[in-house]
Amino acid sequence: MDSLTAELDAANRSACSVIETPFIDSYNTLRTHPESADETLSPSAVSCIPPQREMHEPISVRPTAPLRSRISMLYPSYASPQSMSMTARSRPIRVLIVDDHAVVRSGLATMLEFEDDLLLVGEAENGQEAVELCARLRPDVVLMDLVMPVMDGIKATRIIRERYPDTQVVVLTSYHDKQHVQQAMEAGAIAYLMKSVSADRLAEAVRAATEGKPSLSPEAAQVLIQAATLPQAPIQQLSVREREVLELMVKGYSNPEIADKLGVSRSTAKFHVSRILHKLNAKSRIEAVTTAMQHNLI
Repeated sequence: MDSLTAELDAANRSACSVIETPFIDSYNTLRTHPESADETLSPSAVSCIPPQREMHEPISVRPTAPLRSRISMLYPSYASPQSMSMTARSRPIRVLIVDDHAVVRSGLATMLEFEDDLLLVGEAENGQEAVELCARLRPDVVLMDLVMPVMDGIKATRIIRERYPDTQVVVLTSYHDKQHVQQAMEAGAIAYLMKSVSADRLAEAVRAATEGKPSLSPEAAQVLIQAATLPQAPIQQLSVREREVLELMVKGYSNPEIADKLGVSRSTAKFHVSRILHKLNAKSRIEAVTTAMQHNLI
């Protein structure tokens, strides 16, 4: 089992132990000595008691909102600052999970439950189902496995990005060879992460994806850097405006953000980005940025 799934399972088990022991101890004391209620129950324990519940009734203990802060103290990966508030967005980020292994989908779904600004809207077992669900659900981000039956993740990524450009694809896989990394990025994925990634890093990548900011695992980054150092066709000279656009691409700006920053239309910004990719012999934004850094263009 990969470390992400193991971490999620450990968090679930610990949640019960963190929550249940002090609460049940206080509950048992209160049953035998009701006069000690004030000194027996802590504020956090009192907040867990369901209203209008008789003390002899069974108590269902689960990690509800008042207790999640205690869980996050032991598991910081579930308490990144962005997950505590949605001030930067008017609604949660809608996420679609795509993986042919049920245990992986379950683990990812559990992770999303601990992030207030991330909302699971659907699950798919293969690329074909992912494409169909994107048509109905229009998720903001798709967590995409690569090797699956019926339709692989690379083909699904290409179709999703062509049909639904507002939906970003974050690849989550066990493969980091050159072929998979390059094909996924060429298909339009904005991030490439390994399944060993931590929960907080994955959540950050999902948020970054909605802002048009790429994320790469060290393995994927190494592959792209090595590819950029291979002999290629000569790089064409960039114009002053294209260099300005390239600098913003390096900072992770999306096309709309580049347009706003430079005071041009979105179509103009998109045109400049396309020209930069062409001149740098790059098939993706990430490859263009890597090439620019390798050749000291910025």
